[in-house]
Amino acid sequence: MKVHVIIIYLFLLSSFAFSQTNAPKYSNEFLNIGVGARALGMGNSVVASSDDVTAGYWNPTGLLNTNTDLQLGLMHSEYFAGIAKYDFAGLTKTIDTASAFGISFIRFGVDNIPNTTELIDAQGNLDYDRITFFSATDMAFLFSYARKLKPNLSVGGNVKIIHRKVGDFAKAWGFGIDASVEYTKKSWRFAAVARDVTSTFNAWNYTLSDEVIEVFTLTDNEIPENGLELTLPRLILAASKKWDINANFTFLSELNAAVTTDGKRNVLVVGDPFSIDPSLGLELGFKNIVFARGGISNTQRVTNITDKVTYSIQPNIGIGLRFKGVALDYALTDIGDASVALYSNVFSLRFNLSPPKK
Repeated sequence: MKVHVIIIYLFLLSSFAFSQTNAPKYSNEFLNIGVGARALGMGNSVVASSDDVTAGYWNPTGLLNTNTDLQLGLMHSEYFAGIAKYDFAGLTKTIDTASAFGISFIRFGVDNIPNTTELIDAQGNLDYDRITFFSATDMAFLFSYARKLKPNLSVGGNVKIIHRKVGDFAKAWGFGIDASVEYTKKSWRFAAVARDVTSTFNAWNYTLSDEVIEVFTLTDNEIPENGLELTLPRLILAASKKWDINANFTFLSELNAAVTTDGKRNVLVVGDPFSIDPSLGLELGFKNIVFARGGISNTQRVTNITDKVTYSIQPNIGIGLRFKGVALDYALTDIGDASVALYSNVFSLRFNLSPPKK
């Protein structure tokens, strides 16, 4: 099967359910933040060049490109002045010369949220001892598999299990599938990833006490009902190229384009139902030990008080260090608060748990 036929097939699958009307625009958005400081430093433009344990998230096919048979990855970052915590852990294992699998865990959560719905007792008095605390967490488990079909053509996929919980008030279980294909030609890599290829669902269940329902009613809030939430597909197209400058230096560049299917978004190319959000990543390496990275992403239209339209971008930088099977990466996203996104410091680690591949 030709590579362009596979890409067209993935695109058709990814647009299969775009006409669903009960799908919110930003469902399961925590799965679009990204994992790994290397990727975040490059503006999330690593879909084609993924070659480590984080490929289970970015492009499952990239698990075939790891330089070791067994690798562990960890990441931690914080958002909104430390209120929200975002964590990743992954493990990948080579099965044989033509296949590999991986397991990834992602958690995005806000902990210690005060619950004041029972702050006032039956006599109408304020009782601060009645305040309790809860967490709002989004979690996902990704089970990845990749297989090489030809020397320059590989395919892969993810099975995703999602669990979302808001204290004792609400919880949801979800299921989804990703599919990917990668084609290499000399120093070029081309990739296509169809996320939520058949639409991902979350089945929500709410447990609300009479007191909570009363608070919702008195504050004129809508009382939530059990239901199904759909995440519509998105297709990511990517191309990367690596240059060997000399015996010591290498340079890699990658361009990604994320095609969403849930209607108009505030991105560079706006359409209905398809919108396109491009991103660019660069990486300069020295002796495959030290790396400097940069990237541009999150292009948005901004209208000021005079109705003048300008564009904002999110610049990112990062550095990396590899030594004897250990890789430490750091990224600073949204330098100088140049976009509407908030900047964040991100650290990640990778450990080779087995000798390098021959």
